[in-house]
Formats: sequence, structure tokens, C-alpha cells
Amino acid sequence: MHHRTVEELMSRDVVRARRDTPFKEVVRLLEENGVTAVPVVDELDRPLGVVSEADLLRKSADQADPSGRTPVPHLEAWERAKAEGSRAEELMSAPAVCARPEWTVVEAARLMEAQHVKRLPVVDETDRLLGIVSRGDLLRVFLRRDEAIREEITGDLLRRTLGLDPRDVSAEVRDGRVTLAGTVEYSSLIPVIEQLCRGVDGVVSVSGNLSYQKGGSLDASTNT
Repeated sequence: MHHRTVEELMSRDVVRARRDTPFKEVVRLLEENGVTAVPVVDELDRPLGVVSEADLLRKSADQADPSGRTPVPHLEAWERAKAEGSRAEELMSAPAVCARPEWTVVEAARLMEAQHVKRLPVVDETDRLLGIVSRGDLLRVFLRRDEAIREEITGDLLRRTLGLDPRDVSAEVRDGRVTLAGTVEYSSLIPVIEQLCRGVDGVVSVSGNLSYQKGGSLDASTNT
């Protein structure tokens, strides 16, 4: 089973900001390149942080409302410093949370979830910037063709990994939803098969009605 890697999914043409990039220039970079955030790099092209639209909007949110309809929000000291910042290094969220190119989609997604970030700069072994991977990039695995998913499950997973005969266990895939059918020798194989199928890139759900044969009797086990 082969998980797609960050290197396969990341964007390589990365728009960057430097430490001293002015506020308005950062806004211009976002607007002209159609992105919502840019990494801030040092002189060796190593990510120091990321400045996003949310970081920049703190400056607007910190302004008084002339109409008086909305109060000035309370900001923590670090938020106040960002709101008053004028250069990328003062505006960015730091340190940069980075990924490595050889990471799988699963590893990158878990780090995004744990760190509550929407994108990860991708760096090499010397921490130099190679690319950037976003939530949208990771979601591209769900655009895999159903036939490609089915071939991976029936060939790589069921036949080569588990040694099952394709005539005994079949998999149908529609819009990423896998339906299993057939018979295995031991009941303990059923949750293993289901779990491995869920781990295939592009799989949305796994369901079916696998049976197991033990001691000459045939028992049915319905799976979700």
C-alpha cells in the first residue's frame, strides 16, 4: 500500500516574504498571487514563520469603528504586537510548522490538525524551503479514480499483502466508497481488511458483508 507523499502533492513555486517585507507588500503578494498566506524566510531561505490573511486582518480589527456599532476587541499582548506590526517578521505566526517531502498524507494531515494550521512549508534536511502543502493539496487524494482505488485494494492489499484469492473477496468502489463482499477463513481477518482498506488514499468509507468460515461451518458477519 502506497500513501501519496507531501513531495507529490506540494506546490513548488512558493511565494515568499522576507523578514523586512513591509505590511503593504505582504498584502500585495497575497493579492497578486491568489494565495492566503506566505512563508517568511531568512537569508538562507529557511522558514521562520507564516504570515496569513488572519494575521494581517488584526490591524483592521484593532482600529476604532467610526460608527460606534462595534467595540474594539480585546487583544492579548502578542496579538497587540501583531496588530501594530509593520514588517513580515512582526506580523507572522512563528515558529513555522514545517513538513518533510517524504512524509505521507496521513503524517501531514495529523500535524496540521494537531497544530491547527492550514498549510505547512516543506523543507529539506538543511531546513531550506522546498515547497508548501495546504489542506486543499492533501484533499486531492480523494480525487483518485475509483478504478485505481479498486486495483490497489484487490491487487496490493488483498492479494499481495494478505494473500487472499480475489475470487474469495471482492471490492467495489463508487465515489470513493468501498463495498467488500466474499468469504475469509478466519473472523479475525475481517477488521484487518477493513482497516487496511480505510488506509488506502482516496477511500471515503468501507462497508460490506464479509463472511468467515471456521470449523467447517459458515457464519456471517456484517461490517460497517
